[in-house]
Amino acid sequence: MSLALDRGLTLLEHLAAQPEGIPLALLARELDMPLSACHRLLAELQARGYVRQTRERGDYLLTTKLASLGLGYLSGAGTVDIAEPLLERLAHQSDELVRLSLVDGDHLTWVAKAQSNRKGLRYDPDMGAHARLSCTASGHAWLLTMTDERALELVTRQGFGEPREYGPKAPTTVKALLGFLHAARVRGYAMIDEVFAPGMTAMAAPVFRRQDAFAVISIAGPRARMSMSGCTRWHQCCCKPRQNSGPSAMRPACSAGRRWAKASPANPRKKANPHSVGFACNPARSRAPASPAFMGR
Repeated sequence: MSLALDRGLTLLEHLAAQPEGIPLALLARELDMPLSACHRLLAELQARGYVRQTRERGDYLLTTKLASLGLGYLSGAGTVDIAEPLLERLAHQSDELVRLSLVDGDHLTWVAKAQSNRKGLRYDPDMGAHARLSCTASGHAWLLTMTDERALELVTRQGFGEPREYGPKAPTTVKALLGFLHAARVRGYAMIDEVFAPGMTAMAAPVFRRQDAFAVISIAGPRARMSMSGCTRWHQCCCKPRQNSGPSAMRPACSAGRRWAKASPANPRKKANPHSVGFACNPARSRAPASPAFMGR
């Protein structure tokens, strides 16, 4: 990668964490970049519409162009639009926050959410961020689909989340993380309590396209409302057989995942019935003993 391109991308990433803007001198100092080079790159980004100044010789901040590009990509891919009815249905059933994250290379990125109309405390992390794989239910749900070696490779590359930054039960060692992942594989879905944040509980399951997990759907809320035992009961409720559904009382969740996958970015022209879309962790694909599929209905 050329030096100018590397510096330009670094500027954009740093400005993304400064929504109120940042002075030129401070920006150059924090990035250890020559002041003249920093100013030149900002001027070029400003000319292309990615950066603006709050006033003449004022702080620099991002415009909405980057966000617009990302939203345009997601809209064109169609995945979020197709998943929206499922997210809303799960949010209505659980009365908690439901999030969709997409696998993007070695990262898992939160791209959409739905939340119940419940009043009071709401658990609402920022969209567009990479999930911390070691201490989020979404991260565990994705990692459980891999071998231990591959999962540890991704976590080591990203780094473990420290308990002082996340929850008091966040795993900080390989042994502790593998304990979470092995339990999740046997269970068939990920479930954490005060791991991502103090007082918060979450559960998550991946969505498969053929043999690969390409997305994760999670449900999260305050542990006062969403205890670990409550998560288990809610999972069992979601998996209970439907009445008048014929010989096959429980519809395999993986088939609903396949219907969604057929209309995912890899197949953007194919349409899916949003009312029949579901999600699941297929324990067989996770190299673990079979367990009930987790599916939102």
